[in-house]
Amino acid sequence: MRFTSAPSLSLGVGALALLSLAACGGGDDAPPRLAAATPASLGGTCEALAAKLAGQADTRIESVTTEAAGKLMQGGQPVAEHCLVKGRMFERTSAVDGNTYAIGFEMRLPKAWNGRFYHQGNGGIDGMVQPARGALGGGPLTGALQQGFAVISSDAGHAQADGPYFGLDPQARLDYGYQAVGKLTPMAKETIRRAYGKAPDRSYFGGCSNGGRHAFIAATRYADQYDGILAGAPGFNLPKAAVANIWGAQRYATVATGDVTTAAGLETAFNADERRLVSRAVLAKCDALDGARDSLVQDTGACQATFNIATDVPTCTGGRDGSCLSAAQKGVIAAIMAGPRTSAGAPVYASFPWDAGISGSGIAAWEFNASISVDRDAGSVPFIFMSPPQNPVGYDAPAFALNTPIDTLVAAINATSGVYTESAMGFMTPPNPTELGTLKNRGAKMLVYHGVSDPIFSVNDTQAWYDGLRAANGGDASSFAKLYRVPGMGHCSGGPATDQFDMLAPLVKWVEQGQAPQAVVASARGTGNAGGVNADVPADWAPNRTRPLCPYPQVARYKGSGSLESDQSFSCQ
Repeated sequence: MRFTSAPSLSLGVGALALLSLAACGGGDDAPPRLAAATPASLGGTCEALAAKLAGQADTRIESVTTEAAGKLMQGGQPVAEHCLVKGRMFERTSAVDGNTYAIGFEMRLPKAWNGRFYHQGNGGIDGMVQPARGALGGGPLTGALQQGFAVISSDAGHAQADGPYFGLDPQARLDYGYQAVGKLTPMAKETIRRAYGKAPDRSYFGGCSNGGRHAFIAATRYADQYDGILAGAPGFNLPKAAVANIWGAQRYATVATGDVTTAAGLETAFNADERRLVSRAVLAKCDALDGARDSLVQDTGACQATFNIATDVPTCTGGRDGSCLSAAQKGVIAAIMAGPRTSAGAPVYASFPWDAGISGSGIAAWEFNASISVDRDAGSVPFIFMSPPQNPVGYDAPAFALNTPIDTLVAAINATSGVYTESAMGFMTPPNPTELGTLKNRGAKMLVYHGVSDPIFSVNDTQAWYDGLRAANGGDASSFAKLYRVPGMGHCSGGPATDQFDMLAPLVKWVEQGQAPQAVVASARGTGNAGGVNADVPADWAPNRTRPLCPYPQVARYKGSGSLESDQSFSCQ
């Protein structure tokens, strides 16, 4: 039976009239200022909404209930009473694998609404409707729902029970890649219109990791629908990053001393003591480059030119005891940090920068577990990204990850075949991500943040994107887009870092008031933090240490005096 995909998404999105823009001075080249959102209240009970919300095309509302104040908590504080709407879109039975698919979602609608819509992008391979709280940054003390936004969250078109095997269905691939965002957006705005008597004045999209990738999708494919984009650790080249991680596992396997088909065994290639050794060596060479020895490397660029693992880390002359690395280990680690290459030497993905966060507790989960796990890269690559996909019968994830040549993987993520009419690099990536003219010219804004020690999505990849965006805009894209690197931070959070910050409030001020953000203050999550404690915060830091996160290419530098625990002692230069 021939597979027929869902209707073009642009039809549903195009049915919505664009909100009018309020111009605000400036020359002909200045982006317009968007008008501020105005609040509204939800009339009647949540249960009474069910009848109002029924009848939307391709949508089934399953329930509308009242969520009591305090049932959801954010940063130790109760979220106010709100309406919880659950439903499904585009329910169907696959002609390929015979399974039932739908785009599951929930919306949380505040009783006191601020006039704004927030689309929450979720991480991993999706498959689960996470609570629609609109969480921000690492261990946030606030969220979009708590700030009064109407928030939607979805499973991107497949259930958690499907694991990566949903990728056998070509439409589920497309929904996960980009079409779920396009299908959910008009439905969510119509739900808000029916609930509050008006459509959202301003619409925002935010997420980290794969959620950050979804945010890039919104910024490119659906730029006419969103006024503000907040993208954290955006895996916009996710198929390449997954291949890079598998390639790294193959390199690690050559120097491991344990069973490399297990995460613990693979980690013997570069264990926790050895990662702390390298972290200390990086700090010894790079910590003071920003003017202060404070266990943070702010001048990332200068550090790459200064640190050399071959000469700055002791070489073992005997057994490995955590105080040295073997020459073979150094070669493998240096190659992984430099980024994967094909057998012909062509680069596949970005390099990774040396940073003190290489000691972070989250590093092992990505480098040694995700790379050989069917729940992560060793499942997403063969079943979601390869065309055609692998046969799941008898599939051995570690064997696939450790033995499949990188040339085979690279070819497969760029291939199409039979019913798989779009390659992974087609459906997973934002088209022309440095061409954001639609977003810019509407007056919309974009904030991006990325941990310098992210082990799965390289900050260098995001930095290269931003450099391309600057080049496409006469050398300066800061009138509508800014990038913030977070020293020491791992993937979305964690690491020896100040990883607690709210970038949504500055984004709203930029979009609706024309106040462009500069430095964003970030805090450490030490003992007693209401948003959750980060175990990687060094014991000699103040538990609430603060630092300015500087817009790239600026770097936070010590002023020469003042407490090393306070952001006030640093300036962006």
